Amino acid sequence: MNASVPEPVPGDALILVDVQNDFLPGGRLAVPDGDAVIPPLNAWIRRFRARGLPVFATRDWHPPDHCSFREQGGPWPPHCVAGTPGADFAPGLELPPEVVVISKATTPEKDAYSGFEGTDLAERLQERSVRRVFVGGLATDYCVLNTVLDALKAGFEAWVIKDAVRAVDVQPGDGERALERMRQAGAREISTPPEWMES
Repeated sequence: MNASVPEPVPGDALILVDVQNDFLPGGRLAVPDGDAVIPPLNAWIRRFRARGLPVFATRDWHPPDHCSFREQGGPWPPHCVAGTPGADFAPGLELPPEVVVISKATTPEKDAYSGFEGTDLAERLQERSVRRVFVGGLATDYCVLNTVLDALKAGFEAWVIKDAVRAVDVQPGDGERALERMRQAGAREISTPPEWMES
């Protein structure tokens, strides 16, 4: 057992950030090496499920005329349009039947990188007496960054699963700078123990 990685205990929740087809290789807004987050996240999902602990999955769930799309003056190509295959969770992600899905940026005029922005994620975590969240997914420098910062602002202890995040890196080094911002804000970093991957 890797002593630096805490075993999930009551009061913990796992948050999977935007592991959707459009962010994977071949998708409309592909994150380089984005599919590499899936095996470690599955290991964490198995760990949490075995202990009956909550798993949350955020997703972009955009209308076709969303403000983040280039046609509307935004920075991104159209992606994760609600109800399309690109918005589906990655098929290799072992989402449990009881996963709590949090949809964000669902109206044309409002974008949201954070899983907390415009959603009831904080309330749902509080209802389950969650104190500590473990976060992985896509992308390090956008939705993971903002979800972790908002988790800390909401009073949760936040752990970033470093081997289960990947960055867009619009500017080289954006991912590393995002990790540093999270550390500076009080987040802790961990990596998935190899023995978890084998279980």
